[in-house]
Amino acid sequence: MQTFTAIFVFALLLTTLIELWLAIRHARHVRSNRDQVPNDFSAQIDLASHQKAADYTCVKTRFSYPSIIMHSLLLLIFTLGGGLNVISSFWAGWIENPIFHGMALILTTILILSAVEIPFNYYRTFVIEERFGFNKMSPTMFFSDLIKQYLLGFILGGALLFCMLWLMEKAGLYWWLYAWIAWMGFNILLLSIYPTWIAPIFNKFSPLEDNALRTRIEQLMQKCGFKSSGLFVMDGSRRSSHGNAYFTGFGKINVLFF
Repeated sequence: MQTFTAIFVFALLLTTLIELWLAIRHARHVRSNRDQVPNDFSAQIDLASHQKAADYTCVKTRFSYPSIIMHSLLLLIFTLGGGLNVISSFWAGWIENPIFHGMALILTTILILSAVEIPFNYYRTFVIEERFGFNKMSPTMFFSDLIKQYLLGFILGGALLFCMLWLMEKAGLYWWLYAWIAWMGFNILLLSIYPTWIAPIFNKFSPLEDNALRTRIEQLMQKCGFKSSGLFVMDGSRRSSHGNAYFTGFGKINVLFF
């Protein structure tokens, strides 16, 4: 056990140091190229915009340093520090069923990890994004989105977690195979229902009315061999002024959002 503990601590320390080293190298590289626009983009991007993007990247990267360290410390607290045992003992006094006890243990751990992330996300949104003129969110919207995410995670993640733990207990030797099948089915289901059931919880969508732009996009999709069942404009500017577009779906249900 002592050997395993030493290996675990060494691997965690090595991983943390590599993540910090890569982040520092990334910021250093961006700073070293801050004062000159790459030749391939010099006709489209002016120096001021390039420098703003470089400064934004460096600030975000430097802010990731304490987050990396915090995640490593939390992992140590939950494992070698006995945090998981404390949570397990707490729920053992309330829940006897092993499946529901396991669900309570895992969901509580995830909730604590998510709660620790809230100050980091809040600072990132209302200090860094605000400083560079990207943030459009209000604190009310920030916490409203957070509550929605927690509720969705509890409903969908709780159902998946129950299925996995039930399979581990009841499905015998090949539980891992059935769990993998259930996991793949869950992901396919999530991809299928996201455009029509999940995305509208956070944003409003309306059909793209610019016929000229629609035609150009459809021609591009035809050229790429991509089929879409809809083109929609998303009110993403309510939260951020970052330019954004994405497509999502599964099978014949593919939707492009702007």
